[in-house]
Amino acid sequence: MTDSANIELPPEAQAMLRTASRVETPCGDGAMVWHAWGQATRRPGLAPLVLLHGGSGSWMHWLRNIPALAASGRWVLVPDLPGFGDSAAPRQGTDADVLPEPVEQGLALLAGEAACDLVGFSFGGMVAGFLAERFPARAARVVLVGAPGLGVAPEKAIRLRAWRHITDAGQRDAIHRHNLAALMLYREDAIDELALRLHIANVLRDRMKGRSLARTDALAQSLARLRCPVWAIYGEEDALYRGKLDALGAALAQAADFRGLALVEGAGHWLQFQRAAAFDKALLTTLEAAL
Repeated sequence: MTDSANIELPPEAQAMLRTASRVETPCGDGAMVWHAWGQATRRPGLAPLVLLHGGSGSWMHWLRNIPALAASGRWVLVPDLPGFGDSAAPRQGTDADVLPEPVEQGLALLAGEAACDLVGFSFGGMVAGFLAERFPARAARVVLVGAPGLGVAPEKAIRLRAWRHITDAGQRDAIHRHNLAALMLYREDAIDELALRLHIANVLRDRMKGRSLARTDALAQSLARLRCPVWAIYGEEDALYRGKLDALGAALAQAADFRGLALVEGAGHWLQFQRAAAFDKALLTTLEAAL
């Protein structure tokens, strides 16, 4: 497990952590780290809200969304998925298909038998789908946010630049900015200092190498077997689906109980960061929909 004390987190993230409860649950040879908000102000009858971050990420992918979601009366549970952030790696495997078991084990300890609203961003969307398939009683609903694994490839392959071999801090920052622009955020002017520092703190703690399921239709296959309702929220300018939104809609519609796709205007892949207010509105509308 990587100790976050060894990684400099942006002040905004440090401040958010001071308002959270931290819980550790078993994972691999160590622990899976969870942060929780809103338990004391939770509205009765609302399912626990579980936010699953993207690849090379951590709970900080949701930094700008947690306050509004907790203020809505939700108990918000946000883990560092196994092999990312401060959580230990799973005992075997390096992709989304090996994570449902440790996530379910953690949820059983935190939420008991309660069905949860599972919201998964990118890689975390695959984890949410696989979790809902393997443990159907755990999922009240699934909300996919920019999730891959649907068998829909971008027009051009997205090429990210290597950075670990670069020793100069300025050059490394320039590469990180390039990678954010290539995949995560629409328009380079959206890459502010906070986005850069969050991204760097996240990628430095990614130990899940060799992931490949995102380039398959594994999630689409899983969606067809889900028993719970499925919604989706994507950025209109998501680099993974630019020019392929019709194909995206068709792939999502394979879910047995698909309820709809919302597109956030002017947002790229990391839409909940780039257009936080618009995303929060779309997500809360989805969470308030009848099951």
